[in-house]
Amino acid sequence: MDARLNLFGNQIAARFLRHINSAGKAVSDSALPAATQELVKIRASQINGCGFCTDMHTKDAAHAGETSVRLNLIAAWREATVFTDAERAALELTEQGTRIADAAGGVTDEAWANAAKYYDEDQLAALVSLIALINAYNRLNVIVQQPAGDYQPGMFG
Repeated sequence: MDARLNLFGNQIAARFLRHINSAGKAVSDSALPAATQELVKIRASQINGCGFCTDMHTKDAAHAGETSVRLNLIAAWREATVFTDAERAALELTEQGTRIADAAGGVTDEAWANAAKYYDEDQLAALVSLIALINAYNRLNVIVQQPAGDYQPGMFG
């Protein structure tokens, strides 16, 4: 299976990706815990049906030491006992922020207040930015039907 468009070979797409990758560096360098960042990326990617990003981020998380139990339970996080309260708050914010079109009110005050109990203002800024960023990546990859399965941790530097 080939992608509809080579995002890495097209000059405009490659320039765009460089810019959003730079935005991603602000988040990855933040105080938002790395494990939480991966959980957020995986959950949004699952919701959006982005195989490429789900493949990438589950492999990156496993490579960083995340357990298979936690990785396998991300989609069912509400019923799982393996996530901290802070991670659960981040996952709830991720789901609501990813499903904006499905919810008349967008992100609820309750979800925001719950996340604010566990994350300071800078971490919240990183979390919101990450949710927006992974949704952008998911949309790019879903639109072009970027194939999944061949990603190797670290292959993008």
